[in-house]
Amino acid sequence: MPGDLVLARPSWVSYAAQAALLGKPVVDVPIPGAAGGVPDPALLEAAILEARAGGGNPGILLLTVPDNPTGTVAEEGHVREVCRIAEEYGLAVISDEIYAQTVHSGRTAPSATAYLESRTIVTTGLSKSMALGGWRIGFARVPRNEWGDRVLEDMIGVASEVWSSLAAPMQAVAAYVLSEPDAVTEHVARSTRLHAAVADAVCNEFLAVGAQCRRPEAGFYLYPDFEPLRATLARKGVHTGEDLAAVLLDRYAVGVLPGAAFGDEPSALRARVATSLLYGTGEQERWESLRSEDPLRLPWIAASLGHLRSALRDLAS
Repeated sequence: MPGDLVLARPSWVSYAAQAALLGKPVVDVPIPGAAGGVPDPALLEAAILEARAGGGNPGILLLTVPDNPTGTVAEEGHVREVCRIAEEYGLAVISDEIYAQTVHSGRTAPSATAYLESRTIVTTGLSKSMALGGWRIGFARVPRNEWGDRVLEDMIGVASEVWSSLAAPMQAVAAYVLSEPDAVTEHVARSTRLHAAVADAVCNEFLAVGAQCRRPEAGFYLYPDFEPLRATLARKGVHTGEDLAAVLLDRYAVGVLPGAAFGDEPSALRARVATSLLYGTGEQERWESLRSEDPLRLPWIAASLGHLRSALRDLAS
């Protein structure tokens, strides 16, 4: 698709890298305070106009609902407004909805297709809802119109030169999952309940030491901000998100990714935290975590939360 990529920041690490491979400039737009994955509407319009004035050609708006890295779900109103702006300025929308089945409340995440269906491409896959990360089974849905037909033809042209097709066992898995038998819907529901319980508990640990953290609403990520602790951390040599991640790993064996990896300000004391490794160290523990009605009481999850609690208290003291 022609045009520069308009991207909310912070955002998943691959988007800007893929744009760079294509030689596409990226127009960065900050996210609103409430949720990630969708740029602030007022800032979006200003960024489009500024890019145009500077000789740029904004043409593609990429949304992530629900979001990685923040684990939040954009408000319906924000999605509607950015779609209105995209339509007004002739932008196509790519809506990454791979976490759409993992919303903790069970509600449906808002989709750009409700407001700009004729110019929206939806991408998704099975790697998150079914925990099939290594299989890389993904999908794209394009609108059934002349514009969508052209996009699909271009996508097939690229795909035919990059890969051929999924291996037969993967095709069988995809067909089975997409038929949505009871076993699959129950598995996804249990996974989402597990994500919700553990992510909320981890969020509480960050809040307890004075960090800011938006409540995770989907998936298994959260995005704490240690800005309120900047003075304390500075005395320990922590001045950036990179410093924060390094200290948490080297001193406390707590692995996080600094916000700068997602396009955030390098000086910001923010990091992306993933909770999925807390579910167990082996297959038996992970299955028990999935089936548990109260996973926080499981000894390995309780121990992991305790380890995080001790690390954060020491870091913040």
